[in-house]
Amino acid sequence: MTNMMATMTQLNFRNTFSQLPEALYNKQAPKGLDKPFIVSTSQPAAKLIGLSEQDTLSQAFLDWTSGNATPPGAEPLAMVYSGHQFGGYSPQLGDGRGLLLGEVNGPEGKWDIHLKGAGKTPYSRFGDGRAVLRSSIREYLCSEAMAGLNIPTTRALCVVGSETPVQRERVETGAMLTRLAKSHIRFGHFEYCHYTNQHDVLKTLLDYVITEHFPDCLEQDDTTRSFFRAVVAKTAKLIAHWQAIGFAHGVMNTDNMSIIGDTFDYGPYAFLDDFEPGFICNHSDHQGRYAFDRQPSIALWNLNALAGSLSTFMDKEVMREELDNYQNVLIDDYAALLRLKLGLGTEQEEDRELFNNLFVMMQKEKADFTLTFRRLCDFETAQTNPLRDHFVNRDLFDQWAQAYETRLQKESLTTAQRQETMRRHNPKFILRNYLAQQAIEQAEAKDFALANKLITILAEPYDEHPGYDHLAELPEDSQKHLEISCSS
Repeated sequence: MTNMMATMTQLNFRNTFSQLPEALYNKQAPKGLDKPFIVSTSQPAAKLIGLSEQDTLSQAFLDWTSGNATPPGAEPLAMVYSGHQFGGYSPQLGDGRGLLLGEVNGPEGKWDIHLKGAGKTPYSRFGDGRAVLRSSIREYLCSEAMAGLNIPTTRALCVVGSETPVQRERVETGAMLTRLAKSHIRFGHFEYCHYTNQHDVLKTLLDYVITEHFPDCLEQDDTTRSFFRAVVAKTAKLIAHWQAIGFAHGVMNTDNMSIIGDTFDYGPYAFLDDFEPGFICNHSDHQGRYAFDRQPSIALWNLNALAGSLSTFMDKEVMREELDNYQNVLIDDYAALLRLKLGLGTEQEEDRELFNNLFVMMQKEKADFTLTFRRLCDFETAQTNPLRDHFVNRDLFDQWAQAYETRLQKESLTTAQRQETMRRHNPKFILRNYLAQQAIEQAEAKDFALANKLITILAEPYDEHPGYDHLAELPEDSQKHLEISCSS
């Protein structure tokens, strides 16, 4: 306890957000959980803020990640923001169950520390301010899985369980997630200030975000335009990553969009099993607004909403010009990622047709997204590729494989070099929904082994991990399309 308290005292809290106008937050202490216990801790995330494995095993660590103590130097607060949810504007949202403890300077930069499930706030509306084990484990596992996939994301330090009962559709286990982020500021922060006509506060927030997260923009003649251009590009690059890895977020409301282009707020997400472009992972999304193939257009819609909130400081024609850059950045980055997945080091005219024909074939055959690309890593020639046996229409596959073999002749890499490159960009392991569900069910029975094993394997999803092939196998039909909603 003594050593840990010394470590916590040495955490270098800055708390710059708490120095902004009080219209942006409400300061309050977290409400702790009853008889808390650690479910799982991500040691790579702990290192980001300078904590050792020994630190994370201490009672003091459990005390503050369960909300029963506040780290020295922290200034807990709940943020207020608004946002467009499923296309409709909600004038006040905010941290209804979360608190920003503060900002810490870690070994490699600044990180927000945020408790999710820390009790009621002025922005809870009709909620109880609590989180449950089910949703906390889902966010915990996926945050770290996305980091392992090298996709921009918030991180998750740990999940704490408890004996606090929480009423949802049934009585569930109360839990708390400790989230780390480079920033917790969302598109919705800007919308809130704009729609409540707090233009001075909005200007202060804008200046703060640029100074903290986009300092290069300060050197430009039009700082606001440069900032918006950077946000557009970061968002486009993020969506390109999602589409290239087969990730569906499920609830792309503007209050769930990070201003710095990180994947934010994991709820009813899913990684694709069968390749279905129109796949809807959110059971509550009855209109399919956030279907997998609509994510690129929805991100642009959200950027338009952000642009509207900046209209006091940016000309409409300027906004249109910057928004026009979105598609080019998205297409270029997506194509570059697909070339890496197929082991192509150069850009050729026929690449787009090659990509499209592969996806058409995968859709017709209902091929598994992740396994198809991982098996392609073993491709040598059109006649010797083992992936052929996984397609019913062999003629269609042979036609594509021959085109791929012809395309590879324009590359200088040896077969072994190409295969190694492909294995670094096509994961063997992803967080399939059924795996997350199994980890949740076991954790609810106080068995945390699977959650801990997944957090270790998903940190290095491109490695082979001998002995755990069963976690990378094609799921059973009954394990696909689990119903996941926004409820948490």
